[in-house]
Amino acid sequence: MLEIKNLSVAFETKEILHNININVQDGARHLLSGHNGSGKSTLVSTIAGDPKYKITSGQILLEGTDITNENATNRALRGIFIGAQNVPEIPGLTVLSFLKHSISAHMHFDTGRDLSMAEFLSNIEDAREQLSIPRDWLNRYINVGFSGGERKKIMLLRLIMTKPKLAILDEADSGSDAETQKLIATTVKQMPETTFMFISHQSSFADLISPTDTTTISNGKII
Repeated sequence: MLEIKNLSVAFETKEILHNININVQDGARHLLSGHNGSGKSTLVSTIAGDPKYKITSGQILLEGTDITNENATNRALRGIFIGAQNVPEIPGLTVLSFLKHSISAHMHFDTGRDLSMAEFLSNIEDAREQLSIPRDWLNRYINVGFSGGERKKIMLLRLIMTKPKLAILDEADSGSDAETQKLIATTVKQMPETTFMFISHQSSFADLISPTDTTTISNGKII
């Protein structure tokens, strides 16, 4: 699903990642481990296409297609989902509106057809019930007034709705109580058609996910 070949990455003038090589197999639950500051989140941001990080050498391939020079929008439309540690509040943009525009963009990219409102509402109702999300949350602004655990549930709602090829969860367990962590793990295991790569510092959460593979990074290098 994902192949990272000889990847080196710099932030401003400092090289942070050095000659990274990782293969994430289709259908895997791949744990990316390492201490704080080792370069894990930098790698996630680079895979997502964050322009702050400059690729100085190497390649990123998604299903064999070189996406090294593609922007973040194209990478997302190709099926890369990022569950970030800290998602900003977006006053004025409701959860419902955000998801409608997002899912419409994905469907048009994948199939060329438009998403009907009836289809969207049916899908979001199913996903909302699966996650026990109150209906009134859909009319609230993105992350405004949401607790840490509630933000994770909104992330899971977006995950279920977009059905990505590759989902990268950057410390999804951070700020989550035990119940929310179990919900995250259950949701991951109920999506066998999505390949997962996740970062966690909690062995108990990693055990819930049951990783199929593990890669460890230290000081910007694979060890």
